[in-house]
Amino acid sequence: MNMLFKELKNGVKVPMIGFGVYQIPLEDTKRCVLDAIKAGYRHIDTAQSYFNEEGVGDAIVECGLPREELFITSKVWLEHYGYEATKESVLESLRKLKTEYIDLMLLHQPFNDVYGSYRALIDLYKDGKIKAIGVSNFSPDRLVDIASFNEIPPMVNQVETNPFNQQTEAQKWNEKYGCALEAWAPFGEGRKDIFTNETLKSIGDKYGKSNAQVIVRWLLQRGVIVLAKSVHFERMQQNIDVFDFELTDEDMKLIASLDDTNSLFFSHTDPNMVEWFVKMVQERKKNKVASKEKKNW
Repeated sequence: MNMLFKELKNGVKVPMIGFGVYQIPLEDTKRCVLDAIKAGYRHIDTAQSYFNEEGVGDAIVECGLPREELFITSKVWLEHYGYEATKESVLESLRKLKTEYIDLMLLHQPFNDVYGSYRALIDLYKDGKIKAIGVSNFSPDRLVDIASFNEIPPMVNQVETNPFNQQTEAQKWNEKYGCALEAWAPFGEGRKDIFTNETLKSIGDKYGKSNAQVIVRWLLQRGVIVLAKSVHFERMQQNIDVFDFELTDEDMKLIASLDDTNSLFFSHTDPNMVEWFVKMVQERKKNKVASKEKKNW
């Protein structure tokens, strides 16, 4: 099947439609990833905080494809931030993913010791453990900051991008610094009736395509890498079946009119949300300590 690729600043080529495994339970991850690979996906996106890297690793081993035909992304979680902790966590991700290298490693959130962690990614990149490095959920100001004061700027920034939060301004700043934009929640997890939206439906009806397919095609034509997710094989196939039509300028303008520039979830610049992330990290640390004490008792 056809696939578009995005060439990163260092020459690494990323399949522009990826399969995301967020919120897929560990016991279902291997089956879903194998189904996605069968459907034609070659880009798989996971994260330490999804707790399903092992399932992705099992699928990598069992799918039968040469490792170089797959593009694997993972992300460092907040409790592993800091230079040494990040390096250790990436090595642990490699073990769980059962691979000698990760194609793209991102810092998952723009909080905590971002700078120490990013330096760790740079060193792991130089050591060949990571083929490309980047960030996730970085607003334009944070992106410009980390890109300007590091030897190797981020090559990818993964942010919420969908018809209701289109990130057009963020894309301009990312591209200025040679950083590719990657969309999480391209379907907004179904919020605001996105799968039945009349504007998207009217466009899709012209081509015999679903709202989801119109969204994927719209993002591709903007040059944005797309992370589509489904646990159903038929929908996996449908989400990647977008290479037999092209949206017109009028279609693109109609979709642009849906943008209200607000997140469908939460803002990473909201101090209340920062506190929420801090509490999450603190709770996980407490649970780890309690678990260790119970084992040693």
